Amino acid sequence: MSDTNRRPLNSRDSAWAKRLATRLVESRITPNQISQASVGFAGLGFLLFWAASCTGGVVQFLGLILAAATIQARLICNLLDGMVAIEGGKSAKTGPFWNEAPDRAADILLLAGAGLAAHTPALGLAAAALAIATAYIRELGRAEGFPPDFSGPMAKPHRMAALTVGSLIAAVYAPHWVLTVTLWIIAIGTAATILRRSHRLLTALNAR
Repeated sequence: MSDTNRRPLNSRDSAWAKRLATRLVESRITPNQISQASVGFAGLGFLLFWAASCTGGVVQFLGLILAAATIQARLICNLLDGMVAIEGGKSAKTGPFWNEAPDRAADILLLAGAGLAAHTPALGLAAAALAIATAYIRELGRAEGFPPDFSGPMAKPHRMAALTVGSLIAAVYAPHWVLTVTLWIIAIGTAATILRRSHRLLTALNAR
């Protein structure tokens, strides 16, 4: 993964991220292992959403709170793998695969899990499919020689932020309704992102 292909993130310049990345660089942990851990957190998030869908009361509350925590843990892994690989000089030949494939799996697991917790599994799967499509358009443009398009309005950080907030609100109020609304916001916003990225790519191709 080259620096020009990285998503611009303000958190990359934060003191806590730099300290944690430095510790990981000094350890035996590889960037690929950090990327793989992101899928582990997403898988745990899926299980927590599923548990929340089957129960109520305290168990449901804790399940949704912890699911929100796994979403953020996934994003931290996404942040640190690149920092360890590039700034830490620990990149590997297989890095491009592990930089992308776990992200797609994590999107599917978390959005599908939220669909189960909302009792609308089809909506969760639809949001996941749209998330995959946004990445496809971005990578298609990159394959054509253009800079990667990370534009929104519902790119990965926005999707995960919405899902985190939705999960936290759902933990204390009308979980099925709140998560359903959250998934609709993500799905509609992601569809708009696909259209925007497609338009930008078509414009670039025509101008070439």
